[in-house]
Amino acid sequence: MNLEERILQRKRRGDRRQLVLEEASLSPVWHPPEPTGRGPTIERLLDRLEPVFEHRTPENVYVHGPAGSGKSAVVSALFSQFTRLLSSPEDSIVTTTRGGSADTRSFAYVDLREATSEFEFYHTILDAMTSESIPQRGLSTTDLRTRVSRHLRGGRILVVAMDHADENGTDRLASFAGELESLGHRTSWVAVGRTDPEELLPDPRATRTVTVEPYHRAELTDLLTARVSTGLTRNATTHQQLRRLAAWADGDAHDALAALLGAVDIALDDDSGVIEDDHLDAGMESVPRPCIALGRVLTLSENRLTVLRRLVALDAADRSSVGRAASTIASAASLSESTITRYLYEFAESGIVERVPVKETKGAGRPPSRVETRVPTRAFLRLTRGAD
Repeated sequence: MNLEERILQRKRRGDRRQLVLEEASLSPVWHPPEPTGRGPTIERLLDRLEPVFEHRTPENVYVHGPAGSGKSAVVSALFSQFTRLLSSPEDSIVTTTRGGSADTRSFAYVDLREATSEFEFYHTILDAMTSESIPQRGLSTTDLRTRVSRHLRGGRILVVAMDHADENGTDRLASFAGELESLGHRTSWVAVGRTDPEELLPDPRATRTVTVEPYHRAELTDLLTARVSTGLTRNATTHQQLRRLAAWADGDAHDALAALLGAVDIALDDDSGVIEDDHLDAGMESVPRPCIALGRVLTLSENRLTVLRRLVALDAADRSSVGRAASTIASAASLSESTITRYLYEFAESGIVERVPVKETKGAGRPPSRVETRVPTRAFLRLTRGAD
């Protein structure tokens, strides 16, 4: 074989391997600026927020529905457009004594997975209200709260979206809603969650609701098609594969995208330029049902993510008990076995892993339990590659 043939062979091999164009489009934790298949939901939410277009304070709203139904996609996209199209300039306002006027509006999107304290809550809101750089240090919670209140003087309307409002306890929504109410200005909120309104809302009768249903199979197929069209090379998947994936996911876009990303990861390992049926099957098998949201997992600290990555990579024998899993992970990590054990119990409490009792055990004391992860394994490893 001459040199030209060698080069052309390598080129053909490289062309065949090309599969991914824009990986972000395939991620379950990424939301497009224009959500697919959620037009009626957007219209219902706009109806609830109609007063803000007339410079009036809207009622509080709760957007609720099952996992993977597009709630976060709708609210994050809508508030991004509100900020771009309706928010008022802030640079001149902070220097005035009035702080604003009755025809000014601000919108803030707060992910309560990340903003877990009052400091982070007010910091996110203030950052959305002004073009100034807000330092993370040197300011107290009281300082941030005072600045937010100052921006609201003179009648400025503030609408705050609180995403994942029912995670880590149902009392957080009541706490943060109380903070907004205590500002004593024209504030309202849009909460997003899965919990039934009667179980979550501080005052269900005073809150409007928008119910989001699971995706229909055709809607989910369209969503997957849109993601694949920007994320993968042409003809990387077939329409039949996407329909099969949508049917398997049963209306849950998160699980469908997690399986798709897992299939892509497996195809790349196989040096394939297309998603074969066995890649798709393996991608679906890598998603436990039910599974925990990847967006929630990715908010873990660096050390906890490292432990979870190591846990996901263990075989079944090394996950036969919490102690064995912790010992195996500790043998290749800088953390102590006791710390890793504590993390594993934390994961179990938060639903990231499940402790399954081992049957037919003998002896006194608590029966051992094997560790089963509720994480979409291939998608999780793909999204956190390079983290170790």
